[in-house]
Amino acid sequence: MKKNNAKAAAGVKEIARLAQVSIATVDRVIHNREGVSEKTKTKIQAIIDKLGYQPNVLAQRLALATRGTINLAVLLPVISPETEFWQAPRDGISKAESEIKQYGVNIHYFYFDQNDESTFEKQVKKIIRFKPQGILFTPTFPDPAVQLTEHSKKAGIPYVLINTDIPGYDAMCYIGPESFHSGYLAAQLVHYCTARDKKIVIAKIAREISTNYAILRKEEGFRAYFKDRKLENPLLTLDSKETEYAGVSRKLAKLVKQEQNIGAIFVTNSRVSLVARYLEAAGRTDIILLGYDFTTDNVQHLKADNIDFLICEKPQEQGYRGIMTLFQHLVYSNVIEKNYLMPIDIITRENYLFYRN
Repeated sequence: MKKNNAKAAAGVKEIARLAQVSIATVDRVIHNREGVSEKTKTKIQAIIDKLGYQPNVLAQRLALATRGTINLAVLLPVISPETEFWQAPRDGISKAESEIKQYGVNIHYFYFDQNDESTFEKQVKKIIRFKPQGILFTPTFPDPAVQLTEHSKKAGIPYVLINTDIPGYDAMCYIGPESFHSGYLAAQLVHYCTARDKKIVIAKIAREISTNYAILRKEEGFRAYFKDRKLENPLLTLDSKETEYAGVSRKLAKLVKQEQNIGAIFVTNSRVSLVARYLEAAGRTDIILLGYDFTTDNVQHLKADNIDFLICEKPQEQGYRGIMTLFQHLVYSNVIEKNYLMPIDIITRENYLFYRN
């Protein structure tokens, strides 16, 4: 142990000597702490790379052991066939958990009903009483979500939001898609595939629509694309607070009967499979359909050519990166990035076999 520590110390001293800075400055760069100018950081990093210096892993583990247990709280929707999307972030969290549990990190799960705000509020109160060292959650319901973030700031508890940001709120860290540009991209796909005289339906299928920031921003981005390019396709709206197939299919049947010349339907969330099921039953192979997320039903309809495009935003990586961000901040004092935006992937029947969430 002493030999390893001495070797690491010698390495740090040599880096400091070559960079003409203090050992403390080198230590800040190695552990990604604040207080070093970009110019100095670049100079030190170049020397580290040249020498091939590796931090003393054994010493780091010893430091971790002295910190005691770290408890992280995770707040997610209950995972069911209707909310299968959330299995991917949950898998990413589990992957991160398996990598860091040896360092005394425990993850505690708090689940809420995505259709019932009171369950979210109840879990927020439980988390506040639990007093974790870090929190990862999705702010499905803005008001209680803000309550949790405000409490966290006052208590000095780092937190990470995934998948959805809180509109107009200065969050500590957001990991997920940029929803406006995601909708903008969807409009571009539709534009390429649809004739100028065709009508286009924007379908929002959710129990709560007026407070669902993600789907509203996607719609805003979608409409902005057509406005920016002065495209004349009529944009129709289909809102359904019913999320079961029977209710969605009734609304679709009514709209399709009323409106002739529909060329495409854009579904702003993962419930695109409900629309695919209706179009398949109605024999409407002439309508371009696109929506979100790599769920089982969506992929089956993609394979069957009932869905033309799935837009995916790496939900598994969101969960994994969220936990690792908290871990690295709490253990190594790494600075938490304000935003880490996920890539926006376009999945088709031709490439779905090669996609990984």
